[in-house]
Amino acid sequence: MSTVTSSLNKRQKKKLCSLFNHANLSLLFKASVHGYNANAFHQKCNMQGPTVIVAYNESGYVFGAFTCKDFLQTNQNVVDDKAFLFSFNDKEIKEDPMRVLSGNPQYAFTDTGPDFGSLVFLYNNSASVYSNPGTYQFDPQQMHGNDLQLTECEVSLLTENVQWNSERKALLSIISGWKPSVSSVKQARILLVGPVGAGKSSFFNSINSVFKGYVSSQANTGTAGTSLTIQFRTYYIKPGSGVSHVPFTLCDSMGLEEGLNTGLDVDDFASILKGHIQDRYQFNPSMPIQPDSPHFHKSPGLKDKIHCVVYVIDTCKVKLLSDKMIEKFAVFRRKTNQLKIPQLVLLTKMDEACPLVAGDLKNVYQSHYINKVMQEVSAQLGVSLSAVVPVKNYCHELEIDSQTDILLLNAVVQMLRATEGYFDDLYNPDERSE
Repeated sequence: MSTVTSSLNKRQKKKLCSLFNHANLSLLFKASVHGYNANAFHQKCNMQGPTVIVAYNESGYVFGAFTCKDFLQTNQNVVDDKAFLFSFNDKEIKEDPMRVLSGNPQYAFTDTGPDFGSLVFLYNNSASVYSNPGTYQFDPQQMHGNDLQLTECEVSLLTENVQWNSERKALLSIISGWKPSVSSVKQARILLVGPVGAGKSSFFNSINSVFKGYVSSQANTGTAGTSLTIQFRTYYIKPGSGVSHVPFTLCDSMGLEEGLNTGLDVDDFASILKGHIQDRYQFNPSMPIQPDSPHFHKSPGLKDKIHCVVYVIDTCKVKLLSDKMIEKFAVFRRKTNQLKIPQLVLLTKMDEACPLVAGDLKNVYQSHYINKVMQEVSAQLGVSLSAVVPVKNYCHELEIDSQTDILLLNAVVQMLRATEGYFDDLYNPDERSE
């Protein structure tokens, strides 16, 4: 089966990416392949995070729209102060693409489809555009040359460009300089959750190795059929490699298992999120923690709660996830959503899943196979594609590797940014100063 690729040529892609600080574009939807209709658009583009719509016409115009919000089909206007329309004509010599912001961010777009009010793409489920300057003020001649028939329409996910040339020291400095916006919290608490053997404990060991500057194994790891982690553990990473402060802790939990009374219990999971379970509590899958337990924290503060949940999944086993395991993830996600805690997915062992990546980790975002797996995980778990982060843990290596470190550190950056969003969404002033 042939790979679907963007119609952007090298010069067009460079012009377009200049609008996004030269971030990466990952193709989600191509109308000539998937269909010029809203249903096909939503099947490929819903809940994917920041996306760029790119339309082409015979007059040589490449134009479209950007939003950092999800398409959800709620039939409501979406607030997005970062949304904008853009246009350039590849036949004309012009320095920068035209960029038009919304005159009213409250009506940036309608999430029933690629409908930005002033420009509606795939209009009437056809290869055409509806154009009527309003919320977005533009000259139709400059925007699309008054040519509303499309030769192609694409949607791409916007992903951050991993700076492979960045030094470990610089990335460590960025992380160590991060501070929670809530004064009562000194460190972000990040909970790792996932099936047995997915690599939760290995991820902690890998992050710990990055900060130590050498490969280290503190958390128990292995390949047992049942969870090796039987206690709730809060791992504090000691500063090292020139870093004076580590602004996060990683919390490890019992592995998820399919059967009844096995693996992490959903009630224990909820207690962890709320800050009730203290370090080194030993899980009992047949009975969740009770309020009279010496490890039960009756009055947790914001600093004791979980600020970000990270689901850890083995890339090699994504296709093997059973319906029972996917349903278990759904139950855990619902609990997390109720508490408005941000969630990410960490894909481990992606070098074992893809020979191209095994040969060179820099190929991780160029690998069509890894991209396909990321999309499968996004669909199965119901998370945005931008929330799926591939990494490689240290498993059998004796020395640290700069490319491995950069992927691991970029994952930490995404976790801290998600955590910051959690703090930003806090609406209770008392909670900010507790």
